[in-house]
Amino acid sequence: MRARLDTEMKNALRARDKQRTGTLRLILAAIKDRDIEARSGGSEGIDEQEILSLLQKMVKQREESARVYAEAGRDELAEQERAEIAIIEEFLPQPLDEAAVTEAIKAAIAETGAESLRDMGKVVAVLKGRFPGRIDFGKAALTVKKLLGG
Repeated sequence: MRARLDTEMKNALRARDKQRTGTLRLILAAIKDRDIEARSGGSEGIDEQEILSLLQKMVKQREESARVYAEAGRDELAEQERAEIAIIEEFLPQPLDEAAVTEAIKAAIAETGAESLRDMGKVVAVLKGRFPGRIDFGKAALTVKKLLGG
């Protein structure tokens, strides 16, 4: 992931694509910040799964910003946020569709032997381990809750 980001950054610089270059710089800076935090905790830096999580968070932040800008009538800023989202999403794996998410949740419930809402954390942990960056865990948690009788 890091090598791909570096390569894409070099390509964007060569192409003089200001939008892409700026977005990639933001991504690389956020990863570097997280690496520094992780090093102070004694590890080498963040792993691939944490990078995916960071990218998802960046997309959600930009979606919220685009919504606020659009509501305020600042369409040019909303469009800029949407352009950044498109660039960031290039580095995220394809998300699972709803049916696949439901099947994955059912499999995780069966595997963990979850029977009630108290077991929800175990189920979500299994999903996070298997499908990093491919499931919206906010929505998945609601489905887990429903399937566990909550």
